[in-house]
Amino acid sequence: MRVAGTIITTTPNEPCATIHNRMPVILPPEVWPVWLGEEPAGSERLKALLAPYWAEGMTMWPVDKRVRKVKNNDPGLVEAVASA
Repeated sequence: MRVAGTIITTTPNEPCATIHNRMPVILPPEVWPVWLGEEPAGSERLKALLAPYWAEGMTMWPVDKRVRKVKNNDPGLVEAVASA
């Protein structure tokens, strides 16, 4: 069985803006019940969730350029490397 997925993007927060003009929407666990329809929410509340993630809650580090190729798939891809 094939399952289709979707990645919803939004404008980037400050750290992500240094590398791209958009970022994935990241929903913190406390809003999962709202997003999944387990709690009632109107469209305005749901749209408000599609905002950039709290920048101070993120950590960024440089990774190997091998991440650019889909065929590469190993744990080393998320290890920090020296920045150029």
